[in-house]
Amino acid sequence: MAFSFNPQLLADFARSYGFHYDICDPRTLVRDVLVDMERGLRGQASPLPMIPSYLKPAAEVPLGKTVIALDAGGTNFRAARVYFREPGKPEAAGMRKAPMPGTGGKVSAEEFFNQIADLAEPLIRESEGGVEGIGFCFSYPMTMREDGDGIPTSFSKEVDASEVIGKPIGQGLREALKRRGLKVPERIVLLNDTVATLLSGLGQIPADGGDNSGAGGPIGQPGTKKYETPGGPVVGFILGTGFNTAYPEKDIPKIGFHSAETPQIVVCETGNCALRYLGVLDREFDATTKHPGSYTMEKTTAGAYLGPLTFYILKQAIADGVLTFNRAAEFAAGPALQTRDLNEFMHAPLTMEGSVGSLFGRDELDAIRSFVYLASIVTKRGAMFSAAVVAAAVERMDAGYDPFAPVRIAVEGTTYMIYKGMREALESNLHIMLNREKPRSYVVAPVEQASLFGAAVAALSR
Repeated sequence: MAFSFNPQLLADFARSYGFHYDICDPRTLVRDVLVDMERGLRGQASPLPMIPSYLKPAAEVPLGKTVIALDAGGTNFRAARVYFREPGKPEAAGMRKAPMPGTGGKVSAEEFFNQIADLAEPLIRESEGGVEGIGFCFSYPMTMREDGDGIPTSFSKEVDASEVIGKPIGQGLREALKRRGLKVPERIVLLNDTVATLLSGLGQIPADGGDNSGAGGPIGQPGTKKYETPGGPVVGFILGTGFNTAYPEKDIPKIGFHSAETPQIVVCETGNCALRYLGVLDREFDATTKHPGSYTMEKTTAGAYLGPLTFYILKQAIADGVLTFNRAAEFAAGPALQTRDLNEFMHAPLTMEGSVGSLFGRDELDAIRSFVYLASIVTKRGAMFSAAVVAAAVERMDAGYDPFAPVRIAVEGTTYMIYKGMREALESNLHIMLNREKPRSYVVAPVEQASLFGAAVAALSR
C-alpha cells in the first residue's frame, strides 16, 4: 500500500511530541523573555546575563569622520578605514585581511598585538586628516570595562594565545601602535558581534526606517530627511549559526546605571532563554548536545542546530510510521543532517538531488510532502521563538509608537537570510506580537558587513 500524505496525522504527531508551534502562546513567550531580562538586569538568577557594553550609541552617526574598524572572529582578521560621507552609506577603504593571530600556532601576547598592529598601522598612516578612533569587533568571550576596553576570558581552540587572556585588548593594541611611533587615537572601543550588528544598523538604516530621498528606494539609500524628529532606537539581532540580541537599555540596576537620555547597549545572550514550550523530543535532542540544559532557545532556532534537531524529529516520525519511504531506514541510520543540507533540500525538494533528495524515488512524492511538512513546522516554531525575543526588546524599550521614528531592527545571519521559510515566518510573527495591543512602527533590515561597519560606528559612540 502506497504511503499517503496526511497533514492532520503529521500535525497531531507534532502536537503529541510538543514541537508544534500552535501549542505556544505568543504573548506568553514575550512575557517570559521580559521577565528573564528584568531579572538579569537586576543581577538576579536568570538564564539571561544581560551584559552591559558600556557603549552609548549616538542618535545619529556623525558625518565626515574617518575611523579604523577591526574585526576579529573565526579564522580571519579584517581591518579597514571607514568614512561616513552620507547618512546610511559607510565607505570602507584600504581593506586588509590576515589570519587571526594564534590560528597558525601559539603566539605570545606581544606577538598577538603586534600582528594586529601590522594591519592597523598602514591604515592610520594613510589617513591624511587623522582618525577619530578605532572600533574593534572582538567575537570571543570577554568582560567589558567602563572605559570601552575588553578583557578576553577564553579563546576557541583555533586560537592559541593563552597569554592574552586577562589582558585588556585595547590597551595592548595601543601600546603596540605607540612602539611604532604612531599617534594613536584617544578612543579604542571593544565590542562583540551582536553590538556591532546594532551599531551597523545605526549607521546603515535611515532614521525614518527607509529611503530618505523620497524616491522610494531601498533601505539604506541616503537623501534628505523627511521628518525633523529624532530617529528611533536600533535593536541588533543575530540569527545565523548562533542567536543573540542587543538593545539600548535605560536602567541596569546591577551596575547602578540609570539614564533615560543616554541609554547603553546591553547584550542579552538570548540563545540561553528558558523555554516553557519544549517537547519531549527537544529535551531528548538537548541531551545529545555538547552542553545539555544550556542555550535552549538557540537549539530551537539557530543554524547550528536546526538541521540536527529536525533530523532527530524526523527519525521519530519514521519510527512511529508517520513518515515512510523506501530508504527511510538508511536516512534514519545516518550520522547527522547538517542544516545546510536540509536547507538545500527544502528549497528544491522535487529535484530529488543532494544528500537528502536523492534518497527518494519518483513514486514517493507523498513522502516528500510529509518530510517537508514536518520540517516546516520546526522552522515555523523557531521563527516564532525568534520573533518573541525581538518583540521583547522592543517592548522593554517601550518604543515604536512614533510613526516618524520606527524601531530599526538590524539583522545579521544566514539562517534569517537564506533558511527556507524562516524570514517570512519570523516577520509574520513579529508583526502579530508587536501590533496585538497597540500598533508599533518598526522596520526589519539586514545589514551589510555588520562586524566591520558596527565597529566603525562604535569608534564614534560615547
